[in-house]
Amino acid sequence: MSSPLVLVLNGPNLNLLGTREPEIYGRTTLADIEAQVRSVAHGHGLAIDFRQSNMEGELVGWIQEARNSAQGIIINAGAYTHTSIALLDALKAVGLPAIEVHLSNIFHREPFRHTSYPAQAAVGIIAGFGALSYELAVAAMAKLLKQREA
Repeated sequence: MSSPLVLVLNGPNLNLLGTREPEIYGRTTLADIEAQVRSVAHGHGLAIDFRQSNMEGELVGWIQEARNSAQGIIINAGAYTHTSIALLDALKAVGLPAIEVHLSNIFHREPFRHTSYPAQAAVGIIAGFGALSYELAVAAMAKLLKQREA
């Protein structure tokens, strides 16, 4: 039996982690986060497809593709969190369990960041724990998928 696949999507500017506003996002790079996610996922018996794009349409396309290949989605939509109805619609359309993740606590930041469109299709949100937010999301997804199997 193969491991359940979880798509981990990262939106715009997350490729700059480690150097972009380290006082907010820390010095951990996206490659560091990917390695942590893969390690934690392995411990939970999950396979990971980890991707990043600065383009909204590409993220939407990957979500749609996940309908036929993945069992869950973890998404840090970056700035698209606050603007993208297209990501919301895609997440709703595929019907997979989704967890939204953020490095910073978006509710302790500028008011425009308090709105999250993907959250409306997500099982839950994990935010404010830096890179650990991703690890917590993987653990939560593993639990969700096990509950669905039972």
